[in-house]
Amino acid sequence: MSLWGWILLACAVSIATKFLGFLVPAKLLDNPRMLRVAGSLTIGLLAALTATNTFASGQALVVDARVVALGAAAVALWLRAPFLVVVAVGALAAGVARLLGAA
Repeated sequence: MSLWGWILLACAVSIATKFLGFLVPAKLLDNPRMLRVAGSLTIGLLAALTATNTFASGQALVVDARVVALGAAAVALWLRAPFLVVVAVGALAAGVARLLGAA
């Protein structure tokens, strides 16, 4: 199968999955246990995405300015800074780290 065939298949699976989500009964979705599971999955997926984007470069694990940016943003979050301030602190920390030689 060609690349476009796989792309079209992935699109069809995505649309089918979304359609199946509409068929789930509302009673099941209003269950408190389901809400806790959905919230936990969201947090876990976001943490995995953050770790992957911070420490991975292609097939290798790296420690560079992104780690410094994540640490600075975490400190800003811990100090309860607004979201835009957290983003600005992370960007500034990454810029300073790169300026000082972190790849």
